[in-house]
Amino acid sequence: MSTWANLGLQDSASPLMEQLIFFHDHALLILVMITMLVGYLMFMLFFNTYINRFLLHGQLIEMIWTILPAVILLFIAFPSLRLLYLLDEINEPSVTLKSIGHQWYWSYEYSDFNNVEFDSYKIPTNELSSDGFRLLDVYNRIVIPMNSQIRILVTAADVIHSWTIPALRVKVDGTPGRTNQTNFFINRPGLFYGQCSEICGANHSFMPIVIESVPVNYFMKWISNNVNS
Repeated sequence: MSTWANLGLQDSASPLMEQLIFFHDHALLILVMITMLVGYLMFMLFFNTYINRFLLHGQLIEMIWTILPAVILLFIAFPSLRLLYLLDEINEPSVTLKSIGHQWYWSYEYSDFNNVEFDSYKIPTNELSSDGFRLLDVYNRIVIPMNSQIRILVTAADVIHSWTIPALRVKVDGTPGRTNQTNFFINRPGLFYGQCSEICGANHSFMPIVIESVPVNYFMKWISNNVNS
């Protein structure tokens, strides 16, 4: 989750989010280089007194400043396209999770297991424990096995919602009457926080999401306890 004075991206918890951060840094480096070059040229134009009364055309410089931006765009486009196809690829999932958006809470169903479903409400401030996060903690967390391919199906029961976890690079719109899907892979244990990133009504109050990433044996124990109960 974000902390105070965190001006960059959150630490990644999945390989694809790590690749997105690498691509962000790659594109930012190119932008900084372009900005410095253009700034230097403008500075030199403003503060020098060189003139050329007989300059009518400059095919060479025009060819350079046409070809060079095209080459720079290729250096951005190829990694971007590679990443785009990687984000769309859904491998064989180990667990399928269904998320249903309501005003203003989430319902979850573990489709691979019998009778494992629950609602996840935000914990009010007056009921929050001393180590909880205001407007981010929920009563029932999603428990997910780490190092496993997870497929999530997102829909909504009333208006458009958006299931978003920044650390996992997941942002899926939940639309009534339609089911969208994506996948993610968590490569470390921990708690990961997110929120609905749509304005889904007048009293919209964050609709927080909390994922608890645990080893597979803990996940199987949690599933068996919930199925039996």
